[in-house]
Amino acid sequence: VSSGFSGIIVITSLIHLWHRYVEFFLKMFYLIFGQAYSRGYLAVDPYNRMCKNKNTKIHMPKLKIDEDLTIVAFTDEELAVMDEYFRGSNAEMAYMPGRYCGLRINECYGLKWSQVDMENGMIRIEQQMMYVNGPIRLAPLKTRNARRSIVMGKRMPEFMTAAYEEREKSAVSLAAQREQNQKFIIDTDGSKLSCLELVNCLPNGKIQTVNSMKFHSLTLKQKYGIDFKYHHLRHTCGTQLAVLNTPAHLLCNQMGHGNIHVTERYYIAISKSGLDVLRQNPDRL
Repeated sequence: VSSGFSGIIVITSLIHLWHRYVEFFLKMFYLIFGQAYSRGYLAVDPYNRMCKNKNTKIHMPKLKIDEDLTIVAFTDEELAVMDEYFRGSNAEMAYMPGRYCGLRINECYGLKWSQVDMENGMIRIEQQMMYVNGPIRLAPLKTRNARRSIVMGKRMPEFMTAAYEEREKSAVSLAAQREQNQKFIIDTDGSKLSCLELVNCLPNGKIQTVNSMKFHSLTLKQKYGIDFKYHHLRHTCGTQLAVLNTPAHLLCNQMGHGNIHVTERYYIAISKSGLDVLRQNPDRL
């Protein structure tokens, strides 16, 4: 590991330690003020304002999801199980972009068919699905770098083409159900958008959301012992591309990272596929 990569590990480790320290301090703050309130040393209004009211209480800022130090990549055996599990299921359309393109879950569920170019094998990421004050809507991406065009490779265009053809058939055979089940959500420009325009919409017109994965996460854990988190598909995709010697600047663009140092963590992550390559390389010396 180069000194530059070592520096990245040290800095990001410190970030996590500082975050945990501040989080511990905030918990102590709530404990002390809770005791003060229960003993009558603190009036109800300031206590509610500082500790209860979600709009005024002190919140602990969460680490950005891409600041997660631990790169968790699924093994080949786990991927084989999940490939079979999701094949033909209602969640396959969400699973595949995470598996082979490294999409974030909000990007995946906010993807429109108009942004999928099967002919040229590209996906444009331009918005994400969010819950804003309750309702589902499409919202702008959090960073400029997240707006990107992703190369799908060979497998994904074939999968997406087949899915689109099934969508066209369902538009005829399930027209009445689709009309009844469709929902309209707010697009990024404030206009109404039919959920039928989203990639992750069931053939009968029912919308799929980021919560749709919760059932599958529970099932994979209970039935197969796999600790499934959708974001780990993104980790896996990035790690596999790194092991295949994808140039760092290209992988950075593909993953939508704002800083190439974030991308470099995929190259220093220890994965089974990476160890297999390492075992083979000495024989080539």
